[in-house]
Amino acid sequence: MRRLFYLVREAWVNMRTNRMTTIVAILTTAFTLTCVGIFLLVYVNLQRAAGWLQEDVKIMVYLEDRLSRDGRLQLELMLKSDRMVGSVLYISKEQALTEFRAQFPADSHLLEGLGENPLPASFVVTLAPSFRSPESMKDWVEQVQTMEGVAKVDYNQRWISLLAELIGYIELAAIGVGILLSAAAVTIIGNTIRLALFARREEIEILRSIGATGTFIRIPYFLEGAVLGACGSALSLGILKMGFELFRQQVQFVSRFSGIDGLISFFPWSACLALVAAGMVLGLAGSVVSLLRVGEGRG
Repeated sequence: MRRLFYLVREAWVNMRTNRMTTIVAILTTAFTLTCVGIFLLVYVNLQRAAGWLQEDVKIMVYLEDRLSRDGRLQLELMLKSDRMVGSVLYISKEQALTEFRAQFPADSHLLEGLGENPLPASFVVTLAPSFRSPESMKDWVEQVQTMEGVAKVDYNQRWISLLAELIGYIELAAIGVGILLSAAAVTIIGNTIRLALFARREEIEILRSIGATGTFIRIPYFLEGAVLGACGSALSLGILKMGFELFRQQVQFVSRFSGIDGLISFFPWSACLALVAAGMVLGLAGSVVSLLRVGEGRG
């Protein structure tokens, strides 16, 4: 217990002695994880939005006018027996006309001069949750399009594909920015540890002369790096949280975006802990890199 207390005290002394470099290391780590956190926050909320859109996607299967009642019932049975299908709702020509007039009352007069109802009967199909990816929807639509009695299959494929593509780009950007800025944070923290080693080189030599092992000497610097990284990541979470709340308040004042503030959310506690752990790993990596360089230089 006394040895653990000594190691922790040594780490604290190192940080207090090199206040300026300690502050720089914490701010650098905070900046790094804040930039990465912005991409991650956008990515997480877009993933949620994609999930909501996929849950709400309705595939319209329009039927040919010449299709008989028995043909329609047979087609409906085939759709309902498909393992990819979650639900099927039949909309008759009369129901389609009624819904059109209810949704577009100003344009309902356009159909009056046509004599008969031009709107086709259709099935509103919702796929099962495990088959709502853009690829699965596309494959299913192509399959249904070839069925007898089907005139056309329509759904908002373009928006789903664009959203999936955007999420992919943001994911790649987050990885790229994360790697670059993490390398910068490791370098800064490593330089901070090297300064601490240089400032206390005489004390380290005394410890070596009285038989202290290399591991015993290095542990305070490992602890220092981990603490610097943890403090930086905690600071980045505070910055992200403040920015997120400010953004949500601004969204509430814009009428066209009203309601969006209730759809977006901050990181869950598990993700926050993961970011703190990532900061600790960056700090520890900086300590390891610094101590390895010092060891090579001594050799």
